[in-house]
Amino acid sequence: DPERKTEVVLLACGSFNPITNMHLRLFELAKDYFHETGKYKVIKGIISPVGDAYKKKGLISANHRVTMAKLATKNSDWVEVDDWESSQSEWLETLKVLRYHHQKLLPPDATNSLEDAVPLTKLGRKRKQEPNRHEPIKKKNQSPDIKSVPQVKLLCGSDMLESFGIPNLWKLEDITEIVEKHGLVCISRAGNNAQKFIYESDILWRHKNNIHLVEEWITNDISSTKIRRALRRGQSIRYLVPDVVRAYIERNNLYSPESEDRNAGVVLAPLQKNASDSKN
Repeated sequence: DPERKTEVVLLACGSFNPITNMHLRLFELAKDYFHETGKYKVIKGIISPVGDAYKKKGLISANHRVTMAKLATKNSDWVEVDDWESSQSEWLETLKVLRYHHQKLLPPDATNSLEDAVPLTKLGRKRKQEPNRHEPIKKKNQSPDIKSVPQVKLLCGSDMLESFGIPNLWKLEDITEIVEKHGLVCISRAGNNAQKFIYESDILWRHKNNIHLVEEWITNDISSTKIRRALRRGQSIRYLVPDVVRAYIERNNLYSPESEDRNAGVVLAPLQKNASDSKN
């Protein structure tokens, strides 16, 4: 029964410095996984590049990173780029970005009390219990999607999952709310340690039903770091990033030894914020 499927929006946060074919593959792998379970319907993918205030070494301007991501997804019929996060003047916790995108999916008349409803999928339940004689007739023409708000799940590689273990990079309560109220989809290498990492964390283990591990059998080891290294050395990156992205990088001369030194010696925004929070 297709009506019973839970709708899912996949949200990928990160630097996308630059976006690569691997980033785009993550979306395809996650979508295949969800559809193969028979329980979910992926309705959208969102790429949300981090803002400049993140202060990561070698991070070029958000303007360029968002433009490249938009070029890369131009011919996708379901993955889009959202620049809300990157246009904020301060760095934002990933949880806040998840909340923002969840909020955007709520029907306009939904009050904030929905925020407290933990099973975000079953918002339509109350209405069914009230005996209303005219209901069944109307139901047929109504779209089945009204029954629920789509779940926004955080899409990540296993490196992001394992970054949960880095002291002060994430707030414990943020990790808890991400896995409890939203969910994680983690693309991991066949035979990867993601499962072991979940096993070794009490928080992740407690919510392991909300963490979807997707095995990547056709491995893809492209990383933005390696792409930038090739560019600094004047080597080709063709077939590693979409051609439109490669052309954009060349046209704007984006990555160089100088750009790689940006933010050198600056402490990453979350580390700065969370370290000072834990002192207070």
